[in-house]
Amino acid sequence: MGGGSPTQSSADQFALAGRVALVTGGSKGIGLATATLLTEAGAQVAVASRDAGHLDAAVEEIVRACPGAEPGRYVVNAGEASQAEATVQAVLEDYGRIDILVNNAATNPYYGPVTGIDVERAAKTVQVNLIGPVFWTRYVCDAWMSAHGGAIVNMASLGAYIVEPGAGFYAVTKAGLVHLTTQLAAELGPAVRVNAIAPGVVKTDMARVLWEGREKQLAAQLPLRRLGVPRDIANTVLFLVSDASSWMTGQTLVVDGGAMAMPLAGLGEQL
Repeated sequence: MGGGSPTQSSADQFALAGRVALVTGGSKGIGLATATLLTEAGAQVAVASRDAGHLDAAVEEIVRACPGAEPGRYVVNAGEASQAEATVQAVLEDYGRIDILVNNAATNPYYGPVTGIDVERAAKTVQVNLIGPVFWTRYVCDAWMSAHGGAIVNMASLGAYIVEPGAGFYAVTKAGLVHLTTQLAAELGPAVRVNAIAPGVVKTDMARVLWEGREKQLAAQLPLRRLGVPRDIANTVLFLVSDASSWMTGQTLVVDGGAMAMPLAGLGEQL
């Protein structure tokens, strides 16, 4: 995880055979696409989600895409530290190692101006989106990575860099996650690499409020003329957890269809 051989082929650099990956929020959207792609790359994937029904469906979908795969299934609230610790221990007992952690779980229970949010929903957003990744990282490092190496990817958001009308408080937590990524990279290297991804508008259920009913309008304003799909982000996760990115840590990759390349006025129209 810390460095690939210079003689590795391109395919070998992206191969994850023999590695175990834990994906939080892995039952839908970007998390499911990531769990599926990491399985395709050869990893044994442990899928964590708080919704047992969605988790069952996700495991079935991964097996359909990767016949013979045996993804792990773990019901957990990603924002609860005690549940996170228990899940990490369960994965370690089941597979003997944890080489990859994808902190993908997130929540956004409030849509509106930042000054209108109530204490309960503010606390829940911070707990899942920011505090959760701290403890998942702590537990996987204590259990395995600090001694054996590993790669961690945090799922941030384009909102960490721009104003997000309606999703402002969510964006604040993602901005914190960007800095947390840099901080953890400094603290955990060289054994553990920590990077993040800041997706733009991706067609997921969670982001539906942003794109439903105006997909064509939003896509027309992007240089690449389409919104993202979960696989776009999963591809970036694969790069960041593989040997192909072995000299990279503390970075956040913006994957947004070119939204950040737009003039400021156009960006405002998009949002």
